[in-house]
Amino acid sequence: MQKNIVILGSTGSIGRQSLDVIEACGAHAMALTANRDTERMEAQCRRFRPELAVMMDPAAAEELRVRLSDTNVRVAAGMEGLIEAASLPRADTVITAVVGIVGLRPTIAAIRAGKRIGLANKETLVCAGELVMDEADAWHSQIVPVDSEHSAIFQCLQGCRDREEVKRLILTASGGPFWGKKREELEKVTLADALKHPNWSMGAKITVDSASLMNKGLEFIEAMRLYRLPPEKIAVVVHRESIVHSMVEYCDNAVIAQLGVPDMRVPIEYALTWPERGPAVAQPLDLVKCGKLTFAQPDMEAFPCLGLAMGAARTGGTATAILNGANEAAVARFLAGEIGFLDIPRLVERALERVPVTPNPTLDDIFAADQAARICANE
Repeated sequence: MQKNIVILGSTGSIGRQSLDVIEACGAHAMALTANRDTERMEAQCRRFRPELAVMMDPAAAEELRVRLSDTNVRVAAGMEGLIEAASLPRADTVITAVVGIVGLRPTIAAIRAGKRIGLANKETLVCAGELVMDEADAWHSQIVPVDSEHSAIFQCLQGCRDREEVKRLILTASGGPFWGKKREELEKVTLADALKHPNWSMGAKITVDSASLMNKGLEFIEAMRLYRLPPEKIAVVVHRESIVHSMVEYCDNAVIAQLGVPDMRVPIEYALTWPERGPAVAQPLDLVKCGKLTFAQPDMEAFPCLGLAMGAARTGGTATAILNGANEAAVARFLAGEIGFLDIPRLVERALERVPVTPNPTLDDIFAADQAARICANE
């Protein structure tokens, strides 16, 4: 069990559930970070007493300093603060639960400091997966996925002696709130509709990504990088019940699946306890009461974001960073009420068509592609 934990993005959904797990397992939250939610951060700091609290927004950091002036919690700000938190000398594990490409630099800093990475930030591997995995190899840093799907695959691979035995990774998708709708119906859906996920309680951005199936496209790319497999060895199926969290099909056609109630605390705890397992933090799965388990092919016409992500994965280079940057910008515009739901894939596709792709990119190339995609999507 990892005992000294840093949580990047502690006020979000994954961050809050990570604190639940830390408390249940008797671990210590050494550092907490957030964007600008000072009220929730103050409450977390008073409850968990971290050494360091970081706010990305400088004004929020100054407010938090005042709020915590009667404590011993040190407050820092900005990317410099995130990197400091990610590389604290006494920390064992860094849970990367921030949303977006902002998680890339602190994740690399944590890797170079030799930390175990509890990876919940998809964009790190989507945008710079090959660089990040090479850094992890060079610095002997463990990356253990926190996403329910990738944790499921990680668990199903534990008995795999040779990666050549893997025939396919099968990612399951809930389908989001709009599954079964045709493309023309999606022209009229609202933000409130998109935020009604049937099975999971998540932040706004990831919930919209789930509604568009972009979330599954990002996970497709993440699986390629995390498990170093080509795109033809990764498949996506829609599983509305969210009981089977993902599967591995082996060369002899045996399929191993990980099942459980839809509760993110399970993969969070496994990232902290692996290769062991800790005490139960979620309700048990009742196979009799959960009913039928169904599977279907994703509708790529109604939900083009999944196909765009798969195409970017096959292109490689900075194409995945362009995809992610454009999607982040487009989703932000949808959340602000500036565009419709189907404008998200339209803006992403436009960025992929207009922004040049750089093969074998450096970190600077990746950030430049990200910025160019955002500009294109905001035009």
